[in-house]
Amino acid sequence: MPTIFTRIINREIPCHLVAEDENFIAFLDINPLAEGHTLVVTKREIDYIFDQEDQTLQALMLFCKKVSIQLAQAVPCLRVGLAVVGLEVPHTHVHLIPMNSMDDINFSKPKLKFSQEEFAATAQKIREKA
Repeated sequence: MPTIFTRIINREIPCHLVAEDENFIAFLDINPLAEGHTLVVTKREIDYIFDQEDQTLQALMLFCKKVSIQLAQAVPCLRVGLAVVGLEVPHTHVHLIPMNSMDDINFSKPKLKFSQEEFAATAQKIREKA
């Protein structure tokens, strides 16, 4: 059974797309810790990040770097934090989270709520920085 991320990649489930290439997709997290919280996902469905081939892992980090630069330009923050948790969906993904304090990347804190219009506007701001 495909993961929710594979279903997003296959356009079976909508997302607020931030960036995409032949190997990766980036979209806003629907349960964000901060405005602009973005998930970067490998298009090839492999559960554990360190089971990725070296070349894919390297390319994933370079794609994350590109997206994080766009994100920092679109959403004011001190830096963009990167987290790999990987327990909630068995498909390699990286969280890129705009941060102004350490608490901004605390996954146990309550998630923020945004309207579909707010998500769409944030995604657009990030895409415009490409």
